[in-house]
Parts: sequence; structure tokens; C-alpha cells
Amino acid sequence: MEESIKIFEERKVRTMWNDIDEEWYFSVVDVVGILTDQPTQDGARNYWKVLKKRLIEEGNEPVTKCNQLKLPAQDGKMRLTDVASIEHIFRIIQSIPSPKAEPFKQWMSQVAKERLDQMQNPELSIEQAMLDYKRLGYSDNWINQRLKSIEIRKELTDEWKSKGLQEGTQFATLTDIIYKTWADKTAKEYKKFR
Repeated sequence: MEESIKIFEERKVRTMWNDIDEEWYFSVVDVVGILTDQPTQDGARNYWKVLKKRLIEEGNEPVTKCNQLKLPAQDGKMRLTDVASIEHIFRIIQSIPSPKAEPFKQWMSQVAKERLDQMQNPELSIEQAMLDYKRLGYSDNWINQRLKSIEIRKELTDEWKSKGLQEGTQFATLTDIIYKTWADKTAKEYKKFR
């Protein structure tokens, strides 16, 4: 699973790419918040809670097909969040009267197409990451450093694997040592700080 933040009209949509199913999952609360113009996550969560109850009572299949995955919350912590595939998000959108419904559906189709293009040409993923970081307000210098750190981490983890280290606790410990060296914080502390 690969988590990502997508941007629709300057609003964040938390997503998760499932490599096994080759399918995007979207945070239902984020989608509901955009379609209903909810100014806060709490407002979007409340709207979704009421809508979900009504849809379940009506026997709406897409609601029963919602999964929960851990996605980053506003406080930076990973929290279980209702997510749905593109197919089921389309069905949920139909239940929300919104002038943004059609533009949002078109945007979701574009997200899916971009992912398929990136699978054919991985260099497009790097270009997309740069654009996403730029939209989130990061400087060119920060973006270049981030991309370089990803490359270095990949080389480093490949080396660790070749030496017999296993992903999980050993990788986490070594990653914490690296974070401590440059940020004087563990990876977890740095993510909270950021």
C-alpha cells in the first residue's frame, strides 16, 4: 500500500494505492468534506456519519464495502479512516447533492489515469511528486533534498537487505539513528514536529 495526498481545488484528499488490487482508495470523509463544502474535518465526519447511517438503512451496497485504513490525521497521527475504491466513491457521490460532484468525478478519473501512466513510465511519478510538493508550498530546494533523501534511503535499505537485515524493527532502529543524526529527533518525533 502506498499512501498519497492528492489535491482537488486546493483541498487535500488522502488516498492509498493498493498494489495487489491495483486500485486507489480514497478517504470518504475528505470526499464528503469537499462535496458538501464542510470547512472542518469534524463537519465532514458528522455529515458522513449521518449519510452512512441513512445509506445502510436503505441497504446501499457501497457503504458496506467501505474499508478502514490507517491514514495520517490532522494531528499527524495515523488513524483508522473510512476509505472506498473509486467505484464505490462514485456511488457515494451520487448520494450527495453537490455542484462539485461532476468535476470531482472527472478529477478522480484523471487520478486513476495518471496512476496507470506512472505504472507504464515510473519517471512520471517523480514529476508528479514534485508538482504535489510545489502545490503544498514546499520550496524547490526542499523538494530536491526530499527526492535525494528518498534515493539515498532506497540505496541504504537495499544495502541493509543485502546484509541480511529484515524490514521492520531493524529498519526502524537504523532509520531512527539517521533521523537523530540530522534532526536530533527520532523519525516519529520528527513527523510530529513537522
